[in-house]
Amino acid sequence: MYNLAMDIPELEKALEDIPLGALRAFDTLGSTNDEALSWVDSGCPDFSLVIADEQTKGRGRFDRKWITRPGTSLAFSLVLTPSPAQVTLLPLFAPLAGIAIWQTLKERYSIQTEIKWPNDILLHRQKCAGILVESSWIGPTLRGVVVGIGINIHPGSVPPPSNQMFPATFLDSVASRPLNRFELLASVLQAISSWRQKLGSQEFFATWQANLAFIGEKVAVAQTPKPSIIGVVQGIDHQGRLILKQADGKWVFIDVGDVHLRTVGEALEKENDHVG
Repeated sequence: MYNLAMDIPELEKALEDIPLGALRAFDTLGSTNDEALSWVDSGCPDFSLVIADEQTKGRGRFDRKWITRPGTSLAFSLVLTPSPAQVTLLPLFAPLAGIAIWQTLKERYSIQTEIKWPNDILLHRQKCAGILVESSWIGPTLRGVVVGIGINIHPGSVPPPSNQMFPATFLDSVASRPLNRFELLASVLQAISSWRQKLGSQEFFATWQANLAFIGEKVAVAQTPKPSIIGVVQGIDHQGRLILKQADGKWVFIDVGDVHLRTVGEALEKENDHVG
């Protein structure tokens, strides 16, 4: 069953077993992350949800445009209030969402995906979901973390190639049955709630590592305006950094920041697209 509109009673029924702090649902919204950040600033319970059927000013990392067309995607932002001990684990909130999406797709829908460091989910080496984590602070005090998630479900969710930083696809291309967006949402939220209790644990890192994309492959990590770093992916460390082994045998640890990861072949293709 497709749910192609923001049917609030249907949404609330799907989420009735999820321990949400509060819910804001919209037919159309500029950005769920912007709405959630504003909500945090005005006072918002932990594990509150903002969801929109359509986003007109959605964005990914580096303010890249992420438009959500009505009825095609799952676009939502979840507010988390970390404990003081979890503030040092902020780099792990994107993989927290990534692991939850990966597990939900595998266990509920038999869809096998991979987690692309630092914030994407890949289906057949194409992006089917993206994650944007932002935080709100008052001086040194963290008020809340907003985990924004966009999942491509139907064909209309895939942007034109000219707007893609990485090849994209949608879940219905492999699903054995039409996906119900609200059922998928509930399952992802349940998984986030569960994995949140294991944030930074050995199980957390082992699961992330086991499902990390491009292990053993040569990649180029663009870090504009600095030169790209090229190396073979070894995995991630306990700070959430990507580990690369360079041609000279040197190991490099890359923090999440102003970086973009591609396989070397894809990076060369992108460069050639701009030649001439």
